[in-house]
Amino acid sequence: MADETLAGFPTRFEWVLDDLRGLVSGRPIIAEGWGLRPELVAPIIDSPRRMIVMVPREEFRERQLRELPRAAAVDHTVSDPDRAQRNRLARDRLVADEAARSARRLGIRVLEVDGLDDAEAVADIVVDHFGSYLPLSNVYRP
Repeated sequence: MADETLAGFPTRFEWVLDDLRGLVSGRPIIAEGWGLRPELVAPIIDSPRRMIVMVPREEFRERQLRELPRAAAVDHTVSDPDRAQRNRLARDRLVADEAARSARRLGIRVLEVDGLDDAEAVADIVVDHFGSYLPLSNVYRP
C-alpha cells in the first residue's frame, strides 16, 4: 500500500502544479498536502527554507484515533475492518517516515507534530519559519 501511494505522488504533483500555475498573485503562495513530497518540491524551489515538512508523531496519531471519529473510520466495505485500519495506519506511518527522511536528506526542515501544541502554536512555528519571505504586514498574529 505504501509503495503504491508513493508511486502515485509524481502524477498527483503534476496536477497540483497545474492548479498552482492557475493562481495569479503578487504574494507568496503557501500550498500544503501530503502529496507535496520533498523530493518533488525541492527541484522547483530556490531554497530548502521555502518548505517545511510536517509529520505526525505517534502520540498525535493515537490522539486522533481516540478523539476523531473520522480518523478511526474505515470508509470502504471490507471483510476485516480492524485489519484494514491497521494497514492504513501502517501505510500512513511509512509514507510520513519517508517524507521526513527525504526532507532531512534535502536539508528541508521537519516539524514533528505531537499534539501537545495547539494549532496556534504550530501556526506560529510555521510563520516563524517562513517569516523572512513574508512582509511583516502580511503576517497575521492575533
